Amino acid sequence: MRLWILLVVIAALIMVVMFILSNTPVNPIPDSSQQMIVVTTPSWTASKGIMQRYERCDAEANWVSVGPPAPVILGRNGLGWGRGLYQILEDSNPIKREGDGKSPAGVFRLGEAFGFPTVEEMGELKIPYRPVTDYLECVDDMESQYYTKLVETDKVELADWESSEHIYRSPNAYHYGVMVEHNTADTQKGAGSCIILHCVSVTGDSTAGCTTIDRAEMEKVIRWLNADAYPLLVQLPSPVYKRLQQDWKLPNF
Repeated sequence: MRLWILLVVIAALIMVVMFILSNTPVNPIPDSSQQMIVVTTPSWTASKGIMQRYERCDAEANWVSVGPPAPVILGRNGLGWGRGLYQILEDSNPIKREGDGKSPAGVFRLGEAFGFPTVEEMGELKIPYRPVTDYLECVDDMESQYYTKLVETDKVELADWESSEHIYRSPNAYHYGVMVEHNTADTQKGAGSCIILHCVSVTGDSTAGCTTIDRAEMEKVIRWLNADAYPLLVQLPSPVYKRLQQDWKLPNF
């Protein structure tokens, strides 16, 4: 009888431990990352926030701010958990979906840059840079094999999409841009696509999901980013950022 009670107690303790572990945020920040852009908003529904750049020399060093903070404009409906380096918990809410007008929350690697200036005009950069042509598009058709990808239509065998973002048609907003790697690894249909860090539009309106900043600041970002430093975008509502700051070893912001 006592053995049976002991087994029940042990089983209960195991279940409690498993529950705690499953609900503990695992640090998604790679040790190899030495550059980070932090964007915070007042709430999940806010479409305006603040951006700050940070860098560190190694995983044991503290994050050091680079330049002053800058205002940003995000999705018209705020933020929703996106698909990046952070594994979304089952009870996470809200979740980023295609066409929902939300910018993705979480931790994301920053990919290649693009812009209307030529390679020669940009000079030496430390990240891949693609000059905008009349063929540059980002595919948001979830049925396409190129879903979430930045492509040049003159270089693909079959343009199998019916919907895309025509980069070349927006010379002001897309004068400079950096691809945010949301839903790019193990791509899930309908989870959102073509998330870009780019320049604020002429009207200064909120976006369909991208994060936008002043053109001069955007140029600074591109010239600062270094692909070898594994640059990240950490984008969260301020209350969530504060809650996760210690577990994720995030900068003081």
